[in-house]
Amino acid sequence: MRIGIVCPYSWDVPGGVQFHIRDLAEHLIRLGHEVSVLAPADDETPLPPYVVSAGRAVPVPYNGSVARLNFGILSAARVRRWIQNGRFDVIHIHEPSSPSLGLLTCWAARGPMVATFHTSNPRSRAMTAAYGILQAALEKISARIAVSEYARRTLVEHLGGDAVVIPNGVDVSFFADAEPKPEWQGGTIGFIGRIDEPRKGLPVLMRALPRILEARPDTRLLVAGRGDAEEALEPLPRAYRDRVEFLGMVSDEDKARFLSSVDLYVAPNTGGESFGIILVEAMSAGAPVLASDIDAFAQVLDQGAAGELFANEDAEALADAAVRLLGDPERRAELRAAATAHVRRFDWSTVGADILAVYETVTDGAASVAPEEQRGLRRRFGLARE
Repeated sequence: MRIGIVCPYSWDVPGGVQFHIRDLAEHLIRLGHEVSVLAPADDETPLPPYVVSAGRAVPVPYNGSVARLNFGILSAARVRRWIQNGRFDVIHIHEPSSPSLGLLTCWAARGPMVATFHTSNPRSRAMTAAYGILQAALEKISARIAVSEYARRTLVEHLGGDAVVIPNGVDVSFFADAEPKPEWQGGTIGFIGRIDEPRKGLPVLMRALPRILEARPDTRLLVAGRGDAEEALEPLPRAYRDRVEFLGMVSDEDKARFLSSVDLYVAPNTGGESFGIILVEAMSAGAPVLASDIDAFAQVLDQGAAGELFANEDAEALADAAVRLLGDPERRAELRAAATAHVRRFDWSTVGADILAVYETVTDGAASVAPEEQRGLRRRFGLARE
């Protein structure tokens, strides 16, 4: 199958959507499919052979963050050229409701199109206001996927229609097989995320840290991600600052080793998350997880069965839970065992098969399916037409 995938966000700025698209493309290629990914990218960005650059992106405030998107006349021309050259059996667009390459592709493409919705934002006035503009483009989409129930809810409330829920995928064995790094072991708490993005929750963790260190003075906090380390340390009393180590950006291999090394992975995100792929990666690597109880995280952690939850933005609750878990190796072992069983549903062997089933349903092969079965598949996958 010839598959075109549209990435809305700049390839050179790491993020969950980009990682999902990269891993999906590589999974499909390993299965023997021909895949081309269209994505914004700076000229100097090294790209995998399957990625086609749509040109430089610009920063745009989006969903409580700053997304680097690509939109305009020149981008539209590149989209049309990519579609013409690709002769795709199916095009898979991510975040088609954002002002990005996905929306341009909806306008330009014909034939089977699948869209994945990642955003969870039930109070999106912008999406509601833009419905009239988006409607004509979104009606061309053949099937819709949402990465979580909360992303599906956002879609239903603001754009109508429905979607099948297929979570983000993770190469579970890649993380499970990672070797711990000795210097990252021994009383360590881990955090991975953009340091200067408040909704990732590092300020909440910093407020909790003095209480954690008072109870367990040998604990260290390891922080991986881009951002200003000095600014992140400002809320923390000077006496505790030497217990925090900033690693900067880490490679995929080092991320896996990081997660396999820490005694506890903390995800203090405050909102705006539709899934929580870092939680799946942490569980895959064997890190006990402590996360804020936002809806998306609670779902990924099986409502607290595969990882513990604390009250969102409550630094004292975070500290109390972290102190308890750091002092209870048996409870951490229980969480590892539960997470190992739970995380298999997010492996690409499962997620990739579900996505391929959507592709096959919307392509010409679906014509051979019996009418009653075809109607059932269309209802399941949120198809535009009955």
